[in-house]
Amino acid sequence: MKIAPPDPGLLSLNTATVRERWNLREMIEGCARHGIRGISPWRDKLAGLGAKEAAKLIRDNGLTVTGLCRGGMFPAADRKGRQSALDDNLRAIEDAAILGARCLVLVVGGLPAGSKDLAGAREMVRDGTGETLERARSAGVALAIEPLHPMYCADRACVNTLAQALDLCDELDSGASGDLGVAVDVYHVWWDPQLQQGIGRAGDKRLLAFHICDWLVPTTDLLNDRGMMGDGVIDLPRIRSWMTAAGYRGFHEVEIFSARNWWKRDPDDVLGVIQRRHQECC
Repeated sequence: MKIAPPDPGLLSLNTATVRERWNLREMIEGCARHGIRGISPWRDKLAGLGAKEAAKLIRDNGLTVTGLCRGGMFPAADRKGRQSALDDNLRAIEDAAILGARCLVLVVGGLPAGSKDLAGAREMVRDGTGETLERARSAGVALAIEPLHPMYCADRACVNTLAQALDLCDELDSGASGDLGVAVDVYHVWWDPQLQQGIGRAGDKRLLAFHICDWLVPTTDLLNDRGMMGDGVIDLPRIRSWMTAAGYRGFHEVEIFSARNWWKRDPDDVLGVIQRRHQECC
């Protein structure tokens, strides 16, 4: 089945892709220079500029904030740690509201230090997400749970499949209000035999973000060796077709952690490659 190239106007840059050589101001100006209409900042880069200044610069350059990365990291060994995580999420919500971000992405967290209680960690994720959701609603910020590959279950995210993320959405937001949904990152979910069904189940109300890159063979570092679209084994056009069929009409956000390759290159060159590969490989 031949799938038409995506709309180039739907391309977005997740700032992790050029994080090593550009600050946020340079990222915003780079997107504008290349005609990339979306941007998704990470909070460490946002802190260097400030949310209000970043929001103004983004507006002045005609960009859309497709997401803010990241909130979450709810599990902790004690009540103080869990409250600290909640407080951090509230700060993230405030920044997302100032930016006008389409969602705050939640990387929910893994096992607390020294713990082997996976069920308990998942309960903390449910409770933390629920508390954060109430605050996010009042600020007009949607929350997007991002399931991460099972290799990250212990330290980064104990929500590892789209089905798990959607179960949380159904429990905490049974009316599918649009306030709570999922971020579909192909790097983390491409392998899931139930992915198409999960995307269809999510539908347009729950599909809040779509992150793209590729899975390299071999992968030499499970965190920092993602591939550019077309350099790996993920069937990106097929997954995009599932997203479209389910009603997703949002941006295609390129998020590449690549310590041995793309982070070392001139960011302007990287953005040029991103634009070509978005058309050729997605």
